[in-house]
Amino acid sequence: MKKFLALFSALMLLTVALAGCGTTASTAGSGGNAGQKMIKVGIIQIVEHPALDAARQGFLETLKANGYEEGKNLKVEYKNAQGDASTLNTIAQQFASDKLDIVLAIATPSAQAMAGASKDVPILITAVTDPVAAKLVNSNEKPGTNVTGTTDMNPLKQQFDLLKKLIPQAKKVGIIYNAGEVNSQVQVKMAKDVAVTMGLQIVEATVASTADVQQATQSLVGKVDVIYVPTDNMVVSASPTVLQVTDKAKIPVISGESSVVEKGALGTIGINYKNLGKQTGEMALKVLKGSKPQDMAIESQKDFDTVINKTDAALLGIKIPDDLKGVHLIETK
Repeated sequence: MKKFLALFSALMLLTVALAGCGTTASTAGSGGNAGQKMIKVGIIQIVEHPALDAARQGFLETLKANGYEEGKNLKVEYKNAQGDASTLNTIAQQFASDKLDIVLAIATPSAQAMAGASKDVPILITAVTDPVAAKLVNSNEKPGTNVTGTTDMNPLKQQFDLLKKLIPQAKKVGIIYNAGEVNSQVQVKMAKDVAVTMGLQIVEATVASTADVQQATQSLVGKVDVIYVPTDNMVVSASPTVLQVTDKAKIPVISGESSVVEKGALGTIGINYKNLGKQTGEMALKVLKGSKPQDMAIESQKDFDTVINKTDAALLGIKIPDDLKGVHLIETK
């Protein structure tokens, strides 16, 4: 009996050892991700439109290129508020209690909601114009909070230079924006400062919802020579409505980013949001490796895209100057 018990114990120990070896081999063979835990990422987005979607795509592409793949070692929870502030706050509260490794907050309202919901979860922001004015960080150089990421601050002076090159006779510039968005308030103030130096007058039209966009645009007809659309989440998401009115009235539109040009606006010198998302992804990788958001400076994009819509230029009878360098010409139906 003693010999039998000794043999049985030896067999049990061997079985446990083999089982352990089998588990190790299986883990090592699953795409080279041995020893990596499942990373949980929340993505909160205020509204769906091409620029913000491109930033999200660029972010995820960077994670994938660096070994974080959904279903293997990455779990992504994506939530879109569809422009509703109460839904946005609900999503932020849910993410705050979900024990996520990081959160990507796309656009200023998303970042504000998420920062208000959690002071612990590392928050990466993108498509946020002024993180300081939005009270997300103490300074761009040293955030001092659980928030860091990238700003989409526009090269407004360059955009207005483009406006003057394409529409040299312009005197009055209409701006349509949501007065409730901090990022838009910042851009309108900058636009006014730039306009003064260029002899231009700004005429404002504010909206509180996408339903107001058509009326706001129509209110500018006959009052302005050109309309500027900043990177305002509400107005950009309703840009087809803006362009429907401006095309009929033959009013040129200069936009803060290229997705509006692709829909039919005249042109922009603006942010490449996919690249901005990739840049934010690189910052997220550093956080996952142990860097603290409070010590990571807010980054901005250094190279901007010049995009002009040939179709719209022809419709408006506008000649594209030969001295525009590095311009990307597109055509729309």
